[in-house]
Amino acid sequence: MIDLGRLRALHAVSLYGSVNRAAEVLGYTPSAVSQQLAKLERETRTILVERRGRGIVLTDAAQQLAATAARVLELVEDAELTLEEQRGQAIGTLVIAAFPTAARGLLPPALSRLADENPALDVRVTEIDPFEAVAAVNRGEIHVAVVHDWHNTPLSLPEGLSRVKLGTDPADVLVPATHRLAGKEFVRAEDLVGERWICQPTGSICHEWLVRTMRRAGVEPDVAYSVAEYQTQLAMLARGIGIGLLPRLGRGPVPDEVVVVPLQPAPSRRLYAVWRTTTARRPAIAVTLSTLKHAWPDRDTA
Repeated sequence: MIDLGRLRALHAVSLYGSVNRAAEVLGYTPSAVSQQLAKLERETRTILVERRGRGIVLTDAAQQLAATAARVLELVEDAELTLEEQRGQAIGTLVIAAFPTAARGLLPPALSRLADENPALDVRVTEIDPFEAVAAVNRGEIHVAVVHDWHNTPLSLPEGLSRVKLGTDPADVLVPATHRLAGKEFVRAEDLVGERWICQPTGSICHEWLVRTMRRAGVEPDVAYSVAEYQTQLAMLARGIGIGLLPRLGRGPVPDEVVVVPLQPAPSRRLYAVWRTTTARRPAIAVTLSTLKHAWPDRDTA
């Protein structure tokens, strides 16, 4: 009989394209994954891997076996879901992914409640950008992801994933107190032409939103400072550097040297929880989604 753990290792290598990446996802060492593949070769009396440069490639036979392994693992997961569903309790390990400000502004009360009400549930958390988080959920690495999008930068989901809206997070323009716009009641995109922006790195949803918004005003934004962490952005703003657009969730206190100026029309991002549709039967998924919705702050700032 073929060992299930070895099939899992082969499937991971096929899915992620390398032993190192498969080991990272499975929580093993690369050596352990390689040993599993070697044992599977002996077990099946089939050559499954070939050396190519510093890495390996799977043979045609290995690819066929990996496809079979994917179906076997789906059946195993379905069996596990059925058993957990019958128990009716949130048990086992559940991995939540969230982008940084959601991890700071939303997850702490949710995690506390999950721990208090579900002692048999082992919750793990990782910070991931929404684009990467959706892909990780789709691959089965993450059980629930907290993601966001903007109205002009929608986040698409692959088939087989579901989502529920958690809330809407307004965003404001932030400028140094000495800035020419600091005394304005509100600003429009046209007022921000020629400014030097502090913004998330290229490829992030917030960066895409800024680019699209400013292009509508007929100008390419000058992102002079590519900074992922909002607290770092606030520190730079407090020293008179650039301007920024920061959502309120997880933003934290604004320094006295920084002024919040509403942008009109008012931008906001939408936060969702995303999960694989087939796992909705799992009580741990249901209780996590309910807890995340309950944890959303009933106010404009978080």
